[in-house]
Amino acid sequence: MKDNININCQEFCINGCILGDECPNIKYQKATSQFIQDTPLDKILEIAQASRLKKRIGRQENDF
Repeated sequence: MKDNININCQEFCINGCILGDECPNIKYQKATSQFIQDTPLDKILEIAQASRLKKRIGRQENDF
């Protein structure tokens, strides 16, 4: 694996990883795939809702 690979995954990999096995974030891909397989959709939605509310509250606190 090349250590000097540095791309913006959020921008370039929106349709899937473009680097394949050369991706420096492959360990995160595997962990994420395992999490999605092992976690019920209701739980994932619950986590997402909690995160959204946390961000919303954080923005409101910064407005004051």
